[in-house]
Amino acid sequence: MTAFCRDCFWQGAAVVRRCPACSSPRIVAHEELAQLAIAHMDCDAFYASVEKRDRPELRDRPVIVGGGKRGVVTTCCYIARISGVRSAMPMFKALKACPDAVVIKPEFAKYRAESRRILGMAAELTPLIQPLSLDEAWLDLSGTERLHGAPPALTLARLQARIEAETGLTVSIGLSANKFLAKIASDLDKPRGFSVIGGAEAESFLAPRPVSILPGVGPAMAASLEKAGLRTVGALARAEPRDLISRFGAHGLRLSQLARGQDARAVDPDQERKGISAETTFEDDLTAVEALEDKLAPLCDKVAQQARAAGVAGRTVTLKLRGTDFRIVTRRRTLAVPTQTAKTLFAVGRELLAGEAGARPWRLIGIGLAELVEAEAAADDFFAGDERRARANERTLDVLRQRFGASAVTSGRILRAKAAPKRE
Repeated sequence: MTAFCRDCFWQGAAVVRRCPACSSPRIVAHEELAQLAIAHMDCDAFYASVEKRDRPELRDRPVIVGGGKRGVVTTCCYIARISGVRSAMPMFKALKACPDAVVIKPEFAKYRAESRRILGMAAELTPLIQPLSLDEAWLDLSGTERLHGAPPALTLARLQARIEAETGLTVSIGLSANKFLAKIASDLDKPRGFSVIGGAEAESFLAPRPVSILPGVGPAMAASLEKAGLRTVGALARAEPRDLISRFGAHGLRLSQLARGQDARAVDPDQERKGISAETTFEDDLTAVEALEDKLAPLCDKVAQQARAAGVAGRTVTLKLRGTDFRIVTRRRTLAVPTQTAKTLFAVGRELLAGEAGARPWRLIGIGLAELVEAEAAADDFFAGDERRARANERTLDVLRQRFGASAVTSGRILRAKAAPKRE
């Protein structure tokens, strides 16, 4: 197979402009098409697409999913993107760029349900699925040709069509020889795209692109590379690995490999989850410690509930604050005993907050757990004393919430914060 049709799934050994069976122009053609098996699947403007599907009257309207006037854009539809709206953009800037946009508060329970539905379809094709988030995942279909009666490329195209038919949502597929190239490919032709980058063409494809396309290269790293005369991926590929290691350490070797299109990482369904977090943006800037603690408490409760539901506990607590200048401050503490309780999260978060609150106004606060471990497997060793008792108490609250509703049980502090007058 050198080419196939994404509409009728015709296969052919010759590259054609239109399908000879159904006349569709949606042809995928590549010399390595029959050999490639690593894919990156990315839902198109996922949250916004779910909202548009559920509210057909918004089909032709710009839609932004995110917080209030002082929040940030979680995601937006492609119509809004034409006006310059982007994820993580402050809401006031987004509405200035696209004043006609419909702003919708995110409903993550709904998005998680759709994510499970889509990944469930993928799981029927291969057990090798590694989710990155609710709306994207890597898949490895190596060795599935006999099982599905088709090469991985065609199997993925059929999955793509099935997702759209059964959920009303669209995904873009990137197919390549490794995870890095597959992820690059999935961004080439969105929405509803299917793009291929072969191993043989990887270096020439990457060479003219900026180094910022490489994972792990943020603005600071890009500036360091540019200072060293490495502005493009091609320049990075031509650099001596020893020089890169000398200047940038182990990360320099990794960048050298990626610049050549090399990535030996396997698609790992069991890869440890990086962390759990929650954050909120305030309607008005807050300075007072008590006001910030009032915002922190329900976030701790939310993160702890998610950790218990996932059966994990975290060794590290991370506090996040964003100032009025949009600069982010993070503070971390590693615990002797991994936690999955709101009590411990709030106690540690409160101590971290004490060193930052009061001196300047803040517009956002967040709390998170990192370095996750399986809670049950380590329970006897880790959950001693106060942490064990707190976990037992909060699990009882989880049972009550499941029975009577999520808002049926809450802490006294959260209730007082809701009833108290606004504190700045």
